[in-house]
Amino acid sequence: MSERRRDARRPAQGEVLLFVAEPLACRIPARLLDTSAGGFRAAHHYAALAAGQEIRYRCDERQGRARVIWTRVMPSRVESGFLLIPSP
Repeated sequence: MSERRRDARRPAQGEVLLFVAEPLACRIPARLLDTSAGGFRAAHHYAALAAGQEIRYRCDERQGRARVIWTRVMPSRVESGFLLIPSP
């Protein structure tokens, strides 16, 4: 399997809040696992995040929009990868 990432990942830590509008508006607390210039990966407990879904996020003093690229549901947690959406 070939690597499709364009940017190098860096380990990260800290909390990130994910804001989902559909199918039901909710706020999801998550923990950063790694970041890159174009996105981030986070662990959380919301298994309903789907690839292609757009979310808002807030982490420290940064905030913006991102698209869910993938979600992996594991027995003890859920991980998702996000691609940042540039501001207009």
